[in-house]
Amino acid sequence: MQPTQTELPMENATEDAGHPHASAKVPSPAATREPGANPSPAKRTPAWREYVNEFLAVEISSLTRYYDRVIQWLPREGDSGRLLAAIDAPVKETVAKDEPFPDLKNEHEKRTAVLVNGTFNHDYDIQALLMQLKLKLARTSRVLAILYNPYLRLLYTLANKMGIRKGDLPSTFVTRVDLQNIAKVAGFEVVRQRLAVYCPWQMLGLGTLINRVLPLVPLLRWFSLTSVVVLRPLPESSLNGVSCIIPARNERGNIENALKRFPDLGCETEIIFVEGHSTDGTWEEILRVSALYKDQFRILAVQQPGKGKADAVRLGFSHARQDLLVVLDADLTMPPEMLSRFVYAYNQGHGDFINGSRLVYPMEGAAMRFLNRMGNIFFAKMLSAVLDVRLGDSLCGTKLVTRHDYQRMIAWRRDFGEFDPFGDFELLFPAAILGLDIVDIPVRYLARTYGETNIQRFRHGLQLLKMTWVGLVRIKMGMRKKLETGKQPESAPV
Repeated sequence: MQPTQTELPMENATEDAGHPHASAKVPSPAATREPGANPSPAKRTPAWREYVNEFLAVEISSLTRYYDRVIQWLPREGDSGRLLAAIDAPVKETVAKDEPFPDLKNEHEKRTAVLVNGTFNHDYDIQALLMQLKLKLARTSRVLAILYNPYLRLLYTLANKMGIRKGDLPSTFVTRVDLQNIAKVAGFEVVRQRLAVYCPWQMLGLGTLINRVLPLVPLLRWFSLTSVVVLRPLPESSLNGVSCIIPARNERGNIENALKRFPDLGCETEIIFVEGHSTDGTWEEILRVSALYKDQFRILAVQQPGKGKADAVRLGFSHARQDLLVVLDADLTMPPEMLSRFVYAYNQGHGDFINGSRLVYPMEGAAMRFLNRMGNIFFAKMLSAVLDVRLGDSLCGTKLVTRHDYQRMIAWRRDFGEFDPFGDFELLFPAAILGLDIVDIPVRYLARTYGETNIQRFRHGLQLLKMTWVGLVRIKMGMRKKLETGKQPESAPV
C-alpha cells in the first residue's frame, strides 16, 4: 500500500482493515521490518512532515536513548516508519497487526518502550488494546502514545478539506481525564504527558521558536497539535533487597542511633556509611558501631575522596549490592523508622521512584527555617512545572530508586552535566524524563539532636536555581545544547 502524502501532525494515514477495532490480535517482531524502511518510496514526504517527525523524535528520544529497545506497535497503513527511524534507541523494531507481540514479562532490569503512533485516535476500544498489551509487559515496560489534541478536531477536518492533510480523519479523541480513566481500568497509569508541536512548519526557525516557547505560556500551551504520553503497567507486588546509603559528615552523635532505630524491612538489607572529611570523630564512631552491630546488619563503611553529599551518595551507590537503593541522611531529621514505607510503596507497585516529602505534616520545633521552607516550596513548584510531574518536596534527602534505573541516570548525567550540590535534582530530573512513576511519602521532619546543618542556603540555593533554569531550557523547552559545568561526568556505572 502506498503511504499517504500528508497527515497532521504525524505519519498515520488510513484506518486499518477491519476497523473499528484494530487490535484483534496482539502483534510482535515476528515480521518486523527494517526500522525506518519506507513501504513505497514513490511519493516524497513533504518537508513539513519530516520536520514534525524530527521534532517528535527529539522529545521521544530524551527517554528512549536510555532504554534497551523500542517496539512500534500497530503502525497504521500509511506509516512509513520515518518517526521510528528518527528516534534515538539502541534497538528498534516494528510489530504490525496480526503479528505476535513478544513476551516481556521476564524483563526485570531491561526497559522496553512500546511506541503507539496515533493508533489510539483511530480505534473504538482503547481500553481493550491496553488490556491486551498489558499481558505481555513487564513492570519496567513503558507505553509511549502519541495522541491528537481533542480540542482541535475541527482543525483536522479543515485541513482535510483544504488538502493540507490526506487520509481518514481521526475517529477518537480523548481528553487528559478520559485517558487517565481508560488507563486506570486497563491496568495502567499515566506517568507523564508532554505537549508537543504547535506549528508544523519550520519557517526559517520561527516555527521551532513557537514550538519551544508555547509550552510555557498559560492557556495557549493546551493548543498543541499532539501530546506524547508515557503510561506504565501497574505491577503486582514484589520483594526486593535494600541498600541504604547514609552520608555522614560531622554526625558522630547520630551514627549509633541510626542503627538502633533502623527498621526491619522484611528483606535482605545492607547499610553503607559514607564518611566525608569529618572533624568530630564520625569515622571512628562508624567503625565502632559497625563492629558492634555486625550480627544484625551487613554494614560497609567507606570514606569519600571527594566532597559534598551528591558525591557521597554516588560513592555509596557504587558499593551497593541490593536491587533497591535508598538514601538516609545521618542527621536523622527524616525518621529512620519511615524507611519501611518507602520500601513498601515500591514493592507494592505504587511507584518506581519513591520520594520523601517533609512539607505535609507540621515540623518539629525549628527543624526548618522559614526561608528554607519557602525555598523548598518554590523549588517543588518549579520542578513540577519544568518536569511535567507533581512533586510535593524536591529537596528531601530520602529517595528510593532501583539499581538498574540508577545506571540509566548515570548515563543521563553524562549528557546533562553535573552541578547539583546535594544530588536531589540529578535523581529527580532523569526519574521524570525516563518515565518513572514518582510517588511522595509524607514524613514528619524532626529537629536535629546533634551537630549543625551543612547547608549554605544562599550559595546552594543559587546553584539549585541555576539547575532549575537549565532544566527549563533543556527539558521543558527542549533546547538540547549541552552546557559546560566545569566538572567531568562520572564514568563508572554501579
